[in-house]
Amino acid sequence: MTHFYRFLVLFACFSGIQGCADKYQAYSKKYTFRNDTGVPDYSNLDHWAAHPLKKDPSDSIPAPLRNGDKAAIADVFFVHPTTFTNKGDFARGNAAIDDPYLNAKTDYSTILFQASAFNQYGQIFAPRYRQAHIRNFYAADSASSNRALALAYQDVRTAFIYYLEHFNNGRPILLAAHSQGALHAIWLLKEFFDGKPLQNQLVAAYAVGWPLHVKALTTIPVCSTPEQIGCVCSWRTFKTGYLTPGVTKENARGDSILVTNPISWTTDNTVVGRSRNKGAVLNKFNKIFPTPADAQISHGVLFTEKPRFPWSFLYKTSNYHIGDINLYYINVRENIATRIHRFQQGK
Repeated sequence: MTHFYRFLVLFACFSGIQGCADKYQAYSKKYTFRNDTGVPDYSNLDHWAAHPLKKDPSDSIPAPLRNGDKAAIADVFFVHPTTFTNKGDFARGNAAIDDPYLNAKTDYSTILFQASAFNQYGQIFAPRYRQAHIRNFYAADSASSNRALALAYQDVRTAFIYYLEHFNNGRPILLAAHSQGALHAIWLLKEFFDGKPLQNQLVAAYAVGWPLHVKALTTIPVCSTPEQIGCVCSWRTFKTGYLTPGVTKENARGDSILVTNPISWTTDNTVVGRSRNKGAVLNKFNKIFPTPADAQISHGVLFTEKPRFPWSFLYKTSNYHIGDINLYYINVRENIATRIHRFQQGK
């Protein structure tokens, strides 16, 4: 995560915002708003990275897919991952809600390249929040890190409540998130859905890039078939055979981590070949890279052989965290449609 979104054109887009807006989804850019209190106000659209009442990068559709169906059947509440990564900012603990550079970086990385995967049949709500700095996940001072994460979740929670009270109106809900966002999404599932009336509106949750412990949720199962609804999908992607120290510790402790394969949408350990991967969206948003990666569940993570794309020989890492969603972008997009239509049939 240290080189977060390295190949997702973060800085190219930020340095040429107008060009990016023209190339993808044009919208009214406002990165100079001020927030004197430091606390998000979710009645203000500036405090949402994505919202149905404004045009934003989450509305973008890769060019080869633009002739497909599109309808706002469900709501997607998307919690973006960590983009607050500059080393010099760690002392702040949490990001400012009105940081113009960070907000542009967020919009043209995760909102464009991840949230857009969910837009075919969903209207996307993605709050800006005082995300915890990336080093909080590695810091020795766990108390300080926990405070930073608690503050971040406080904002996500407030945004979700505001969304429920002002916009949901009983519509089906998908929760979608990556990395730090997935942690907050799991907390939302615990607090608002697990064994509660709102669970009846849950199409599915995609809490990707964060370990989902078997005991994390009581009544919400892991997704184990492509059509299952009311369940949660989770995976973390690594090169076959590679385990981070954190994953090694999970295995040593005997932790039971729930994983769904994002090609087959099952939970067994079968190797699902790259021929069934319908395509990735990587650094060129309007290009789909076919059959880039296979997928196999093992050791509480998702293994894949080294992904194949035109410049993959330059990509030396064995941790594919930044590509958790993007390597399987088309499969994710199609699976969302499958679950939404299944949810409608069950009404």
